[in-house]
Amino acid sequence: MNFESIYLSHSSLVYNVALQYVQNKEDAEEITQDVFIKVYDKHLEFKGDSALKTWIYRITINTSLDYIKAKTRKKRAAFYHRDDEALQYLSDFNHPGVALENKEAMAALFKAINLLPEKQRTVLLLLKVEGLSQKEIAEILKKSPKAIESIFQRAKANLKKIRTKAEGL
Repeated sequence: MNFESIYLSHSSLVYNVALQYVQNKEDAEEITQDVFIKVYDKHLEFKGDSALKTWIYRITINTSLDYIKAKTRKKRAAFYHRDDEALQYLSDFNHPGVALENKEAMAALFKAINLLPEKQRTVLLLLKVEGLSQKEIAEILKKSPKAIESIFQRAKANLKKIRTKAEGL
């Protein structure tokens, strides 16, 4: 399989996963570019121990998390904490897989998901938004299916706490 066919068959997957993490079209596009640069640079290192799709998922998740961390560091370094800017950022949220009848509610849900620890957020997004099975997620994250189930249950409980706390404010 050549690089062009890899890109054509996996670019929407990469973009959608990245979009779930950053909820911003421009950032998701940047992450997608970064992922395919990494795929191109490292394709000779791919040993076939897992499916190509699994390998690309791993790269996408790690690149998305690294992007968020870098962006957070930049904001902290600049002492930039304006709530109205954050609200504007969320109001630009646009995910192709989500019916946008209630954009504000979806933005609030993804804001709560973003407060989850990385592993919980990743499992929740892959399971409920991407529709992957626990077995597929276990392979991507190199964990057992039982560990994925446990992480998912903690994610659900934590998400419920976050949403309850937010509604109580």
